[in-house]
Amino acid sequence: MALTSSSSSFAITALLKPRLQLSNEPIISFSPSFFTLSSKPLLSSSKPNVKINFFSSQTAVSLKWRTEASIFSGLFTKSKDIKTLKDELFDAIAPLDRGAEAAPEDQQRVDQIALKLEALNEIKEPLKSNLLNGKWELLYTTSQSLLQTKRPKFLRPNGKIYQAINVDTLRAQNMETWPFFNQATANLVPINARRVAVKFDYFRIAGLIPIKSPGSGRGQLEITYLDEELRISRGNRENLFILKMVDPSYRVPL
Repeated sequence: MALTSSSSSFAITALLKPRLQLSNEPIISFSPSFFTLSSKPLLSSSKPNVKINFFSSQTAVSLKWRTEASIFSGLFTKSKDIKTLKDELFDAIAPLDRGAEAAPEDQQRVDQIALKLEALNEIKEPLKSNLLNGKWELLYTTSQSLLQTKRPKFLRPNGKIYQAINVDTLRAQNMETWPFFNQATANLVPINARRVAVKFDYFRIAGLIPIKSPGSGRGQLEITYLDEELRISRGNRENLFILKMVDPSYRVPL
């Protein structure tokens, strides 16, 4: 029997009717940070519709590049600031004869530069760092017991002054050169990761005659800045010490 147009339409509608039933399956929307669910009806399907909203690969790569560039730029800027401040510090102390010729305004300027460097210090626990090991030359101090500015100049230590530290044995050694060649050795007792109590045990007059410490030679020292070249320390009497590494292989005799 032939189908009329109306009967044909009825047959097609009857055939498609099961496909047009509404479904309550949720739409799953996926983003990098969270999931969201919607109960919006949609045409029946054997599988749920999945909408995936990612950042484009180009955007992700761009964000990652900008983040890494920002970190690198920050590290570069900090390193540049440290170098600039160190150059400024070396220039400031060069004409001061280790501090013996420093006027109050010179001392203030050196202290301000030192404070800026201390704020950028990356070695938070210097007593655990191998950078501390070796022989350091004293470039500048405010300590009168070292400078002896009240004495005539020929009776002061005019040659270089060194300080050596062993992190592994917690030993320190002070060494004067011309004209007296006096030495002193001490035990370092950690108070925290930056500060030590200094207990001198032996002195050597002219580098030859050993004298045992009577026990009165004590103090404290805090290491406030440290890198492979420069060390800044402050004593318990608010004295400032600035030293430069000259021999990282040197070790204090036991």
